[in-house]
Amino acid sequence: MSSNVTAVSYGLKLSLPDIQRLRSLLTAAGLGVGVENRTGDARFEVHAADCTLDDSVDGSLDASLTGARRTLAASGIDGVDTALVPAGLRNAPRKFLIMDVDSTLIQQEVIELLAAYAGKREEVTAVTEAAMRGELDFAQSLHARVAVLAGLPADVVESVRAEVRLTAGAAELVAAFRAAGHAVAVVSGGFNQILRPIAEDLGLDYWIANELEIVDGALTGKVLGDVIDRAAKEKYLREWAAAEGIPMEHTIAVGDGANDLDMLGAAGIGVAFNAKPAVRAAADAAISLPYLDAVRYIAGV
Repeated sequence: MSSNVTAVSYGLKLSLPDIQRLRSLLTAAGLGVGVENRTGDARFEVHAADCTLDDSVDGSLDASLTGARRTLAASGIDGVDTALVPAGLRNAPRKFLIMDVDSTLIQQEVIELLAAYAGKREEVTAVTEAAMRGELDFAQSLHARVAVLAGLPADVVESVRAEVRLTAGAAELVAAFRAAGHAVAVVSGGFNQILRPIAEDLGLDYWIANELEIVDGALTGKVLGDVIDRAAKEKYLREWAAAEGIPMEHTIAVGDGANDLDMLGAAGIGVAFNAKPAVRAAADAAISLPYLDAVRYIAGV
């Protein structure tokens, strides 16, 4: 028995020899290559091939996809990533896109920008990087990093908000999904005070982050309520997709750090965006380009 999947390859440039090599790699990974097309723009190029995948050997589509993805990852082309996407997701009438925020939707890590005002940026950056690699418990590391902000005037939040920049292609990605009638959400281990105006400007359907405690016009060095950690990210993905009536197999999750792993694993397809090595290895697909809207080509939007 075979299943229909689409092989979506993307890179800054895709030469004819690259395309020919891709066909050979797909065949070697057990895929029957059918109709192909090329698209993209001046920033990057995309090659999509409708394929069939024999799932009788491994017993299920998921197992066959995992095997084919590993084969492609082990023998790919430098500068080119390939995502294998089930036809059911690509053709779904409604899809649910959920993204991490820091270093995914936006270019920066907000806690590091805030820590700079406390003279602790290097110290906090080291802890953040270890947490994103999965070497530290995220909630514990967040409390430790936020603690260094105690006593900072609350108006540093406004200063940091002015420093935040969307990742290239982020606004275009959200606009494309929403224009096609799909739902878009973000879930963040960062902070509501920074995320709120971004979410409102983009017109996101759902969003949540941690809440910095502010008392008498100053940061206390604490967050209010439960920390948005890797378990919470998966929880909100499931809750929001259910609220939209969208099955999990039609969801797309995008993130870069270890705290995104549960969300990436639960989604119909999990995409590692310029991610830490462990996250890239665990995800269903990876994007090495600096353009977030490459996700729309994976999802067929």
